[in-house]
Amino acid sequence: MWSTFFVADEEGRTMGPGTAGTAGGGAAGGPAQGAGGLAGLMSGRSTFGGNKRRRTTSTGHAMSEAQEGKIKLAFFVAIVGVVLTVLGVGTEFWVELAPPKSFYNNQTCLTAHYGLWKGCTKTLWVADIDPERESCGPAELPGESNCTYFKFFTTGENAVMFQKTTQKNLNVAAAMLAMFSLFLMVMGAICITMSLSKEILFFLKPASVCFILSGVLVLLSLMVFHQSVLAFLASDHMVPLHHELSWSVSCIGCAGAVLIVGGVLFLLLALPYSPWQKCLPHKDSGS
Repeated sequence: MWSTFFVADEEGRTMGPGTAGTAGGGAAGGPAQGAGGLAGLMSGRSTFGGNKRRRTTSTGHAMSEAQEGKIKLAFFVAIVGVVLTVLGVGTEFWVELAPPKSFYNNQTCLTAHYGLWKGCTKTLWVADIDPERESCGPAELPGESNCTYFKFFTTGENAVMFQKTTQKNLNVAAAMLAMFSLFLMVMGAICITMSLSKEILFFLKPASVCFILSGVLVLLSLMVFHQSVLAFLASDHMVPLHHELSWSVSCIGCAGAVLIVGGVLFLLLALPYSPWQKCLPHKDSGS
């Protein structure tokens, strides 16, 4: 029974109970040496687990605690861009359209605002509007509102507001670009999550590409939407309209810039060297 019991010493050699005692200098010290070898084996295992991060970091396969903190900070920046994008895409305050206050009658006027998915018309009281304002609005004033989803994605019909017709191709293109950018944000977030959980820096490169492309697509979606608004206004000139981009567009513009900054930060963290040390090398203390 005892002949099958082996103890590995700190150098990785396998010894039995008798051999351990002989190596320690006598048979009387055998049990003590065996217990010491077993304790060394257990301590060696714990030391291996404790130094795993340090050894893998030196070979470039994992990250240090400082790198992990930087990655989490850059991930927070990217998450801010994702939240702004979701807020802008999900709301319908991309553009506000307003005819003159006196276009319909002297008591009420009609304003409209729409986004990627639906448009809303709102009847306002002229008495609530600023006297110095020539057009009806803004849309935040209290009034009777009516919102409907666009039929671009179901029946393919254009929407008509103020006798003007929307350009469904441009509107659909802007919406698809926004959705594809959200998909890239999800893929980038998955890469960062895997990088932090597996402690591997390799996933930072695809994450940086995903976030940079998503920021570019968000800004491109904004440009396409603006072109659709201009085409909508040019479709009919019978009703004069004043238009202005609203706060959803501000969210989208800020989101695109923040996403690009977050992607660049991930790209810098994925480099095998520090760009600051390359650009600003440290001088020797003797010089």
